[in-house]
Amino acid sequence: MNREEISRIAHAEHPIKAPLDDDSVRRLLERCVQRGDERVLDLGCGGGEWLLRALSTWPRLLAEGVDLSEEALAQARQGAERLGVRERLVLHHQDAAEFASPRSFDLVLSVGATHAFGGLLPTLAAAGQNLAPGGHLLIGDGFWDREPSREAVDMLGDFTDLATTLDRIAAEGWTPVHGHVSTRHELDDYEWNCWGSLATWALDRPAGPDSAHVLETAAVRRSEWLRVYRDTWGFVSLVLRRTASA
Repeated sequence: MNREEISRIAHAEHPIKAPLDDDSVRRLLERCVQRGDERVLDLGCGGGEWLLRALSTWPRLLAEGVDLSEEALAQARQGAERLGVRERLVLHHQDAAEFASPRSFDLVLSVGATHAFGGLLPTLAAAGQNLAPGGHLLIGDGFWDREPSREAVDMLGDFTDLATTLDRIAAEGWTPVHGHVSTRHELDDYEWNCWGSLATWALDRPAGPDSAHVLETAAVRRSEWLRVYRDTWGFVSLVLRRTASA
């Protein structure tokens, strides 16, 4: 079983694939969608959950998603068909870091996908190239809530603390207009859902050829979270606009 399939199973109960509950997702989208007829782009859309929620909420909104995973895009198509919004959704099977559209977007979002661009600042640059004047950028990324161990850095990446993250964003010409730091409940709920979904899947298939591997993955993820980075890693979602002087 490949990594993509394991990720699909892990996020079965948490399709947003970020430590945000439904109310937080709704509030973030409401901060960004003001007219209701915006053009929205998700860079690294995965199964398209952000776009599907936006399309379902605002019937005049148009959306496009970009992802390298054909399986994830197929999942997005199926979700759009189920919700009756397929005619307003365009999906692109390509590297999000290389995507460029001849038309700009009122909202560009990339939540939990900065790894696809090589980090936070390259994500800002790529997203900004597709953003219309006066538009919003919604970005979500991790940060260190306290000094991390070397093991945590090796496991998750070289984040900075929240204050430094905000300073770097400002230095790139962006002004935060709204932000949400994931609560302890959101962080724990996300992780517990992920390893719980994996464990449930494996235990429901005790004789399956992949069950032992999936169950081991669940145990490892749970151990890493509790032992290595639960008390040091945080997640922030920011609604940004270009700084007026930028």
